[in-house]
Amino acid sequence: MSSVAKKFLNAITGVGLGIFVIVHLLENLLLLTGNPDDFNRWAHFLESFGLLLRLIELGLAAFFLAHIWSALMVYWDKLKARPSGYSVYRSAGWTSRQTLSSQTMIYTGIILLAFVIWHVMTFRFGPYYTVTVDGVEMRDLHRLVVEVFRNPVNVALYVAVMVLLGLHLRHGFWSALQSLGAYHPRWTPLWYTGGAIVAALLAVGFIVIPVWVYLYL
Repeated sequence: MSSVAKKFLNAITGVGLGIFVIVHLLENLLLLTGNPDDFNRWAHFLESFGLLLRLIELGLAAFFLAHIWSALMVYWDKLKARPSGYSVYRSAGWTSRQTLSSQTMIYTGIILLAFVIWHVMTFRFGPYYTVTVDGVEMRDLHRLVVEVFRNPVNVALYVAVMVLLGLHLRHGFWSALQSLGAYHPRWTPLWYTGGAIVAALLAVGFIVIPVWVYLYL
């Protein structure tokens, strides 16, 4: 696979995962309504899709794997292209878009991968509590979330990783648009700034949830 194809695959899977992150945050904001039934109803609604939900989860896993593989390949290509003895970084200025987030993408990506595995194991395959809502017995996922985030270590871990998610997305949005050919002298600075704002909002949104649960639930 060519370098351009790897970057394109990384960009398109990154966009897909970015959309998932936005939807996932909107779902999790139901934890802040003050009514546990709201969150449990939504979780039960998703589970009601049965096989279709399993297929969506497999598709999402495939996106994750493709994104990880293409990111590692692009990173490896960059390492091979570096001159021997390369050790000093020099920014090309504004046009280079070199930031802390761009220089740490591979590292924040690895940490996020480990976090996703922990997250899935904790909430998807964690203890199965039940509750009856509107006469229907369903999983009490709200109770599990509250139990997890009553532990200050879990809250601190979650907050720290969400900061890294913000850093990863800050460069990820810009890099994906660039790889997909969405470059224009007039609009690119707006896309770059807009991507940074969206990344910050997503990170803050995810951070608020465990802190809120720890303090008020």
